[in-house]
Amino acid sequence: MAENKTKPTGADVGAFLEAVEPERRRLDGLRLDQIFREVTGWSPVMWGPSMVGYGRYHYIYKTGREGDALATGFSPRKAALSIYIMPGYADFGDLLARLGKHKHGKSCLYVNKLADIDEAVLRELIAAGLRDLATYWPVQPT
Repeated sequence: MAENKTKPTGADVGAFLEAVEPERRRLDGLRLDQIFREVTGWSPVMWGPSMVGYGRYHYIYKTGREGDALATGFSPRKAALSIYIMPGYADFGDLLARLGKHKHGKSCLYVNKLADIDEAVLRELIAAGLRDLATYWPVQPT
C-alpha cells in the first residue's frame, strides 16, 4: 500500500509563516496560527512543505489502509487560505451558514481572507471538528 505523501517534517512553523507572501496572506497565516493554538491548546507542526497542523491521529480504514494525519490545521496557499477540518464538513452546515464568505470541499475550507469570515464561528468550527474526529479516531496533542 502506498504511504501518505503528507507527513510531519520537523520544519520551523514560525519561519514558514514569516516567509509567506504576499503580506496579507502572511498576516492571515499568523492570525490563524494564534487562533488554532488558542482553540486546541497544542503547538503547531509542519506537515509536508505547506500545511500547519495541530494534533494528530492514526487511522485504519476498512480497506486496511492506515496512516497518520493532522487533526486540524491550515495552509496559507497562494489562491486562498485552506483550513482543514477532519473528517470533513458534512455535519457542520449550521456553522458554515454563519461563517461568512467561503467555499469548501470534503475536508477543506477555502477562505480568500480572514476578514471575510467570523472568527468566533471559525473557533466553534475548529472545536466541533476535533470533537467529531475524536468519535472516529483517538486524537493526540502535538
